[in-house]
Amino acid sequence: MNGNSENIHNIRFGIAPINWNNDDLPELGSGYSLERILSEMNQAGYEGTELGNKFPNEVSALSELLNTFNLKLASSWHSTYFVLNEQEYELKNVEEKVSFLKEANAEVINIAECSGSVHSDINKSLAAKPILSDPDWELLIGSLNIAGEICNDYGIRLAYHHHMGTCIQTNEEIKRLLKFTDPNYVNLCVDTGHLYYAGIDPVEFIENNLERIVHVHFKDVRKEEFNKYDSSSDSFLKTILSGIFTVPGDGCIDFSSIVKILQQNHYNGWIIVEAEQDPDKADPLHYAISSRNYLNSISIN
Repeated sequence: MNGNSENIHNIRFGIAPINWNNDDLPELGSGYSLERILSEMNQAGYEGTELGNKFPNEVSALSELLNTFNLKLASSWHSTYFVLNEQEYELKNVEEKVSFLKEANAEVINIAECSGSVHSDINKSLAAKPILSDPDWELLIGSLNIAGEICNDYGIRLAYHHHMGTCIQTNEEIKRLLKFTDPNYVNLCVDTGHLYYAGIDPVEFIENNLERIVHVHFKDVRKEEFNKYDSSSDSFLKTILSGIFTVPGDGCIDFSSIVKILQQNHYNGWIIVEAEQDPDKADPLHYAISSRNYLNSISIN
C-alpha cells in the first residue's frame, strides 16, 4: 500500500466529548452544554464523535443533534465486569449497547473490562490496579469472544480498549488478550496516550499489531508531567488533573510516524482525538483546532 490521497480520505477523523466534559470527573467542563460541545467539534473541522455523559439516550434525539452539527457517531465506550458479575448479565448489557449503536449508525464499541479498576477513583494509586488470575483470564477471554459474536450479529466491531488502572494495561496484558481472543470477534481500540503511559512505545506497538487495530484514539502526553508521575502513589485521575494528557502535536508522541504507518497499511477506520484536560486551564476549542491543524500538517485530510 502507498500513502496516497485515496487512502488518506478513507481515514475518518473525530474528536471525543471528553475534551470538553470528563466522564470520570464530570465536574470538569460541567458548564458546557452538549450543543456547544457539538458546535465546537464541527467548527474545528471534525467529522464524528463518541458518546459522552451528556448525550441523549434515545436514538432519535441523538441522531437529530448529530445531524444538526454535521457529525456522525463513531463509537462508544462500554465498561464490562465479566470477572465480577454473571456472564449472562454482562452479555445482556453488551447487546443492549450494540443494539443502540447499530440504530445510531455507529460502527464500533470500545469495551474495557473494569472489574477492580482503579482508573476512576482519585484516592487509589495506579499501583493498586487489578491483576487477573489464570481463571479470571480464562473467564474474560471466553466472555469477550461471546460478546464479539453478539457484536458481529449487529454489524458492530468489538474493539478492546486497554486502559491505565484496569486489568489490561501493560504490554504483557495486551499481548495476552490479543493472543487468546478470536480475531474474528475481538480486536483493538489502540490508545496512544495509554500506551505511552504504560511504558509502551506507541509507534512500535501499532506497527506490530496492525492486523488487530480497528479503532484509534490519538492522545498525546506532556513529558514534563509524565516524568513527575509516581506509580507507587499517584492515582490516574490525579495525573489527569495535573495535565499529563494533551492533544496530538502538543506532547512527546511521534504521531507523524504513526500516521505514516496507518496510511501505508490501509487503515480505513476512525481516528478519535482525545485529551482529558481541565477545560478551565486548556480551552477545548483552541486545542481541538490546533490538533486538527497539526494532523492536517502531517498529511491526514
